[in-house]
Amino acid sequence: MLKRSSYLEQLAQAVRRSPITALLGPRQCGKTTLARMFGENRQAHYFDLESRADAQRLQNPELILGSLHGLAVLDEIQAMPSLFNALRVLVDRPENQARFLILGSASPEIVRKVSESLAGRIEFVELAGFDLEETGKQEWQKLWVRGGFPRSFLARSAEDSMKWREGFMRTFLERDIPQLGITIPAVSMRRFWTMLAHLHGQTWNATELGRSMGLSDKTVRSYLDILAGTYMVRQLQPWHENLKKRQVKAPKVYIRDSGILHSLLALPDQESLLGHPRLGASWEGFALEQVLRTIQPAEAYFWATYSGAELDLLFFHKGKRYGVECKFNEAPSITRSMRNAIDDLALDHLWILYPGNNSWQADKKVTVLPLADINGINALL
Repeated sequence: MLKRSSYLEQLAQAVRRSPITALLGPRQCGKTTLARMFGENRQAHYFDLESRADAQRLQNPELILGSLHGLAVLDEIQAMPSLFNALRVLVDRPENQARFLILGSASPEIVRKVSESLAGRIEFVELAGFDLEETGKQEWQKLWVRGGFPRSFLARSAEDSMKWREGFMRTFLERDIPQLGITIPAVSMRRFWTMLAHLHGQTWNATELGRSMGLSDKTVRSYLDILAGTYMVRQLQPWHENLKKRQVKAPKVYIRDSGILHSLLALPDQESLLGHPRLGASWEGFALEQVLRTIQPAEAYFWATYSGAELDLLFFHKGKRYGVECKFNEAPSITRSMRNAIDDLALDHLWILYPGNNSWQADKKVTVLPLADINGINALL
């Protein structure tokens, strides 16, 4: 297992600042492993709330948790939502000597309960799969094809990786979704997920997708919200500028993990990916996820007009505007669309991310950058 130093540092800072820290992310992204790494040199107590024995121990949570010192880790806390009120009572006691780290698969239930019970007492850390900083930039092709879920990336072979992803998706649909209290047939959600993969990187159109599935706009919207709420899908919102141009107002939709995307598209290896029509879209989604993980902007958008101008990613930093374009091209150049984005949005700088090895200054405000050297963005911020 790779040591996830940046996340360990985030946890250390969060636990120092707040009495309760929530580590949220999709199933199998490494939350439990990270929590155990974090507790190695600390006085830590672990409770797995999917374990019948641990759940039984916490039938009187104020008595058990109130006597603890150090760090108390509560894994899969959505299995016992009654604990949220107990935690609020405990951390408000002057004699409380514990810090609480709660883990859970991202779900509407967690967010709702936390917002109601623990406002002002909790800090969130969002965990995802491996990124380039963790795997090493020389592994970018493997990370792109297999995705960042630890067991998928670390599998012994491409076939083993693909098998793991298929099993993960089946379990997610047949067990994890129902555990959230959502009663949608697994077959219907799998079909929707697959159709979404074929629309990866495109603007959301509920009417078109609903018509294809024979469902209402409201129903397909609810399906999208479920996948977004469980970190399977990213909705990138549009940015609107005060221009005399018609601008796109619907979000773009991406499958967040590139390995899951490739499984949904039945692409088992890099060779099949390189010959697929969705190659460029796959690269765009993968590159965007790496950028967002690296720079961690407070807000991120895309921008597009109906006349054809478009920017894959727009973010703000210290009052300045920056843009990112993702091109699967050996020698990308500045396009008219990029120049329109620079002028219309008054960008301070634009990076073009591509799968090559060399970086160069294409223009005063434009840098061509290999994805493997993505930390070069932080150097300019």
